[in-house]
Amino acid sequence: MNVIWLIAIALVVLGTAYFAYGRYMARFLELDDSRTTPAHEYEDGQEYVPAKKPVLLGHHFSSIAGGAPIIGPITASFVWGWVPAFLWIIIGNPLFGAVHDITALTSSIRHRGRSIGYVLGEYVGQRGKQMLLWFAFLTLILVVAAFALVVSLVFDAYPQTATASIIYVLLALAFGVWLYQLNLSFWGGTILFVAGVFASVWVGLQYPIALVSASGYPAGTITLLESAPGFVPALLGSQNIGAWVLVVLVYAAIASITPVWILLQPRDYLSSFLLYSGLGGAVLAVVVGTFVTGLSASAGGEPISLSITMNAWNGFFGANSPFADQLPLMPLFPLLFVTISCGAISGFHSLVASGTTAKQLNRESDARLIGYGAMLLEGLLSAVAIAAVVIVAVQPGATSGIGLALPNFATGGGAILTALGIPHSAAAPFMALVLVAFLLTSLDTATRLGRYMIEELVATPDTTTQQVAKNRYVNTTVIIVAAYILLSTGRWADLWTLFGGANQLLAAIALTVGTVWIANWDRTKQLYSTSIPLAVMLVITVSSLLWTAFYTVIGGRLLGITGSAATGWADQLAAVFQVTIALTLVGLALAIVWIGYKNVRSVRGAGQSVRADSGPVDDD
Repeated sequence: MNVIWLIAIALVVLGTAYFAYGRYMARFLELDDSRTTPAHEYEDGQEYVPAKKPVLLGHHFSSIAGGAPIIGPITASFVWGWVPAFLWIIIGNPLFGAVHDITALTSSIRHRGRSIGYVLGEYVGQRGKQMLLWFAFLTLILVVAAFALVVSLVFDAYPQTATASIIYVLLALAFGVWLYQLNLSFWGGTILFVAGVFASVWVGLQYPIALVSASGYPAGTITLLESAPGFVPALLGSQNIGAWVLVVLVYAAIASITPVWILLQPRDYLSSFLLYSGLGGAVLAVVVGTFVTGLSASAGGEPISLSITMNAWNGFFGANSPFADQLPLMPLFPLLFVTISCGAISGFHSLVASGTTAKQLNRESDARLIGYGAMLLEGLLSAVAIAAVVIVAVQPGATSGIGLALPNFATGGGAILTALGIPHSAAAPFMALVLVAFLLTSLDTATRLGRYMIEELVATPDTTTQQVAKNRYVNTTVIIVAAYILLSTGRWADLWTLFGGANQLLAAIALTVGTVWIANWDRTKQLYSTSIPLAVMLVITVSSLLWTAFYTVIGGRLLGITGSAATGWADQLAAVFQVTIALTLVGLALAIVWIGYKNVRSVRGAGQSVRADSGPVDDD
């Protein structure tokens, strides 16, 4: 079977969803350009800054995509086969994920661009709001930790991407000055700086950069240190990865506290062209390669074609997976869904939508493309990721989710681009850069959102401790340090499963917020569009986190019954920490959903919408 069928099916299903269900959701939520958006009403030049639709789409898509919709579907395809992974993406994305995203964005802009925690608090009280904010804060630490590690792994595997990433961040800073300080031409700057971004790819190919010397780098790689300082840990056996983690986390901290016009908006807009070219180029290359040119790449000495070589189905427990003997017991339900994570639905998107995007939305009607449409693009990205790996044999040494994603996505994606005449030696690092561009955006956005969570928890500071906690430099440091501790003492396999479960459980909570808001806003509106995905995701994610906590971590790492026991004190501490996080998240989520359910039942039963203080509701 040719992978063109995967791309064609994804395009037809997701495109139809945008023009059909996306239009329905826009009408259902009554998007109206006569309403003044928070970006205009509260414009402050710092957080509330109206953005042009293509600029905001670039930021939002870059922020929500991250590396999860690439790594997750690839990992799931290797464990259970590509068919169940692909089916969940094309079904779950338009019916669950896109509905979740547009609802979170719309509820936020109807509440002054505030977070979903604030929206929930308006209807169920401060207790529900505080629980949701703590849940989101813990989840964001997991996001920062996971994405910082993935970025560092990409930089280690492809030093060319490190050089290109540094250059395009500098270009973004210059573009921000061009637009907002010098007030020069938007489209002229677009042409100039987008060209610079692609030129950075060429520079990266010529001058790769590594922080710590090691074998296996491309010829001509510039290494800054012969050996790492003693305080740099060897993560996943590499001091270069450990050094990059420190650098990436410092970058995330700095980027998250600068005004959005300086780096966030211009960088995300510029990088979106890189992302669109990677995604669109891969789709075009599949068509051209199928009907015109074919491919001209090889992997492991074997030529690569557009025919699927991966198993379609590996069994409910992944017994036929090429990594079956290296993995713990992994039932398709519930672990497939949380492994794929962002490709179908992601709670992190609700934090982006209600944290930064809602504060920059120019018109309400833009929410259909940016809220619903961007999620469909992420689904297409996941389909392309699957297409990239199903044509490539398993690479030696790939034994974990990241190990699978990096060599196979870059190798397979680069092979697909050879259909357009691009040499594989350039195409593979380019696809790795596409992955990094997603990750860097999500990384500092998550750090910024974590800062917002702390600031909302503190609200108006009354004590010295609260004043310190609300300080942007202090709370950013807390997030970065917590993520680093989690990285330096934990294991990637457990971290990814925990991240996936927490992320999608947050989606269930965001759907709870959306359902509560709609129920209070208009008692005549149906609640099925949000409540059905809510119920499904609640069952899946609670089951997943409990499985991870009791079977994988307690049964395996702590007791040595279901897997290899942790040996060092740091590994044992990490196991206890992960169990604590998992069970805390489950408890918080169930409490929040129960509070939301009681509010909806009360409102629909009484026939009148009231806020938590019993006052009238007017969210318009």
